[in-house]
Amino acid sequence: MIFKKITLLTVVLFVSGLVAAQESKYIDRVKKIDHAVNTYLKANKTSLYYESTDSAKNENKHSWLWPLCAYLQATNEMEVLFPGSNFMKPVVKAVDQYWVNTKPIPAYQDYVTKEKITTKYYDDNQWVAITYLDAYKRNGNKKYLKEAHKIYDFILFGLDTVAGGGIYWREKDMTTKNTCSNGPGVLVALRLYQQNPKPEYLKTAIAVYDWTKSRLQSPEGVYWDNIQIPSLKINKDTYTYNTGTMLQSAVILYNLTKDAKYLEEAKRVAKAGKAHFFKNNRLPNEYWFNAVMLRGYMELYKIDKNPEWINFFKTDADAIWEKERNEQNLVGTRSEKRLIDQGAMIEIYSLLAQVEKL
Repeated sequence: MIFKKITLLTVVLFVSGLVAAQESKYIDRVKKIDHAVNTYLKANKTSLYYESTDSAKNENKHSWLWPLCAYLQATNEMEVLFPGSNFMKPVVKAVDQYWVNTKPIPAYQDYVTKEKITTKYYDDNQWVAITYLDAYKRNGNKKYLKEAHKIYDFILFGLDTVAGGGIYWREKDMTTKNTCSNGPGVLVALRLYQQNPKPEYLKTAIAVYDWTKSRLQSPEGVYWDNIQIPSLKINKDTYTYNTGTMLQSAVILYNLTKDAKYLEEAKRVAKAGKAHFFKNNRLPNEYWFNAVMLRGYMELYKIDKNPEWINFFKTDADAIWEKERNEQNLVGTRSEKRLIDQGAMIEIYSLLAQVEKL
């Protein structure tokens, strides 16, 4: 009897140890990559960040906003892992330096304002708003909510009825409406509705979601890149993040409305996304696109706990750590290591660590 009890206890401890090791594996990777970012990609004199470790290949002195958005979301997820931490603060300080008050609607431009005046992209701003609304829900920082409202006003300026609806890709460019500016646009409206259930937010979210689904979804269920204006020709390139934002939108719409059609659609898109993108045990080689797609699969996993939605991300993430990491713990397949890749993998490993606790 004593032997049986000891054996049972040993098994329990062994299994518990495996779970703890799995968690610590991802958390350890998060810490190592973030340390590398702050060692090799932080421009300490300006509180900004570099595009990559090879300045000769960088177009600008500092990073575009898009890679910084990846690191901003990464630090948000790190704060989820480490309650009471303040990883976002220095990145927010950097993001603030991209704000521009140019007409007609102030917003973040795609590069550091004091260095040059450039272009305001709707999707860049949406990524910032998504992160800020996630963070606001967690810590109640009013700055994040205030900035998200400003961005929402900017998004509405890019929404019209040309081609039946949808949001343009960037300000003053009426040539395309992209999934990458509509899927995250839906998410911004939904996140605002979750914190303040004004009907206009949900109405906007559903309208943009329905338009994107009708115009830019392939028959198999994944999403194409854009529709060209005025020809209405479809660019049928597929990227993981476009499918990811629309998957996440469908799940959140289900959570808010309890309409089963959204959950059915989410599962259809999830199956299509895995079949389309996961080939030979790997996802496409653009880490951040995959990080955004993981957000959608995680949203669905929270409902049905189907490991199919998560396991293939684990397979790809482990391969990246084992095969695509240098001695400084910077990841990527290029000789120069990019900020966007580091932010993406910090987010992915952070999310996978969170999955283990669900």
